[in-house]
Amino acid sequence: MEEYRAYVIGPDGHIINRVDIRCANQQEARRLAKIAVNGHAVELWQAERFIERFEPEH
Repeated sequence: MEEYRAYVIGPDGHIINRVDIRCANQQEARRLAKIAVNGHAVELWQAERFIERFEPEH
């Protein structure tokens, strides 16, 4: 299992929550991070490596 972190970003650009993700691969981590997008941007990281930022749909 690989470990990832999804950071929920508030309107002011600061982190308002962190979701720890343990899954088999990066594809699954991206899928799970997209689920965390609930009106806020989410950044997916693996340790110190930035993977992707997901924006909420307006």
